[in-house]
Amino acid sequence: MPLLVPVDDPLDPRIADFRDIRERDLVGRRDLFVAEGEVVLSVLAGSPRHETVSLLIDARRIEALAPLLERLAPEVPVHVAARGVVDAIVGFPLHRGILAIGRRGTLPTASALLETLAPDAVVVAALGIANHDNMGGLFRNAAAFGAGAVLMDATCCDPFYRKALRVSVGHVLSVPQARFGLGEDPVETLARHGFEVLSLSPSGAERLVDVRPHGRVAFLLGTEGPGLPEAVLARTRAVRIPMAPGVDSLNVATTSGIVLHHLCVR
Repeated sequence: MPLLVPVDDPLDPRIADFRDIRERDLVGRRDLFVAEGEVVLSVLAGSPRHETVSLLIDARRIEALAPLLERLAPEVPVHVAARGVVDAIVGFPLHRGILAIGRRGTLPTASALLETLAPDAVVVAALGIANHDNMGGLFRNAAAFGAGAVLMDATCCDPFYRKALRVSVGHVLSVPQARFGLGEDPVETLARHGFEVLSLSPSGAERLVDVRPHGRVAFLLGTEGPGLPEAVLARTRAVRIPMAPGVDSLNVATTSGIVLHHLCVR
């Protein structure tokens, strides 16, 4: 069991990284991120890629969380405080009663990651996804259907943001991921590594249900509203998901789940 550190002062300098996390997320600072809830912490504790730095726990939850805490390295400090003190530290009622600070591992380049994937890998490539709920849902779906990786362009939001991590139920920490470099051409990079590249668009010439790809396949998802640029659609196999009259689009995360189910049942 890691060392339990009692905390009774919300201004205790030892818990500075947990303070007012709604107003200031740690993403981008010293490679740290905030993991919220038992499920996310369980994934973090078992991650070979990312490090558990410290915890803050409602004292009433210590006994129930003992099996999970036993999985942590003994040097990880577990700060324990009464419910009122925890809420004062984080700046809002922490109903789950558990927060962790993690440090992300070094992520590979897109090319380096693609080289490691199986001959029949399915890859999700996100371009311009700015909504953290959608990003978290995308990672959750990628894990559920066994996608080989999630790739993002430079304009996508950070999946290590606290809300994205929570929505993904921790799978941001388990699904292989990488970012395309600034100015890197995602279509060219994927094609160079042997991937057939599909793009999802309401104007796609083919129905998803009719697509029967072989070997490596990647599909591109654009931001809600504008979608993928015409230049990208023109260079890829554009696919649509037919919908009822009067409806022409789906939430990005929902779209990813439908496409992953279709492609991964191979």
